[in-house]
Amino acid sequence: MSRVGKSPIPVPNGAEIQIAGALLTVKGPLGTLTHNLHPLVSLKQEDGSLQVTCNDESRESNALSGTTRALVNNMVTGVTKGFERKLNLIGVGYRAAAQGKSLKLQLGFSHDVIYELPEGVKAETPTQTEIIIKGANKQQVGQVAAEVRSYRTPEPYKGKGVRYSDEVVLIKETKKK
Repeated sequence: MSRVGKSPIPVPNGAEIQIAGALLTVKGPLGTLTHNLHPLVSLKQEDGSLQVTCNDESRESNALSGTTRALVNNMVTGVTKGFERKLNLIGVGYRAAAQGKSLKLQLGFSHDVIYELPEGVKAETPTQTEIIIKGANKQQVGQVAAEVRSYRTPEPYKGKGVRYSDEVVLIKETKKK
């Protein structure tokens, strides 16, 4: 069994786990997430932790045990602590404003870009050039951040655009005659 798959998943207070056949449901203060388990792996709940086990000795089952363990751990973390992604807007006149379930972006186009946030994801704008995307589902938070970034990716000559707060953009030197 994979090394990742062997380690148990701690379940903190406030998280409620329900396993009904192949359907896993995790409830917590920040929401509810569900996941369909693959037939090659199974979950066992023991005294405040979850353990992923392989149903056979195949290579695919071994790989799926580590993947399932990581996904379930992200679900437990998401419903208890939540996930967030920070974006920065670099450029003259680039602004962002959160308006309910939408995000209004001014990115140097002739029009404003209105991004509708999916269910379960929230956006905050502490300043006009910062966006914080929060949610319980790690994949969904990352996808929303990637879609917002794709409207104006950082360009390599001045670094203008939407970038992750921890992203490093290498600035190229302009062409000399």
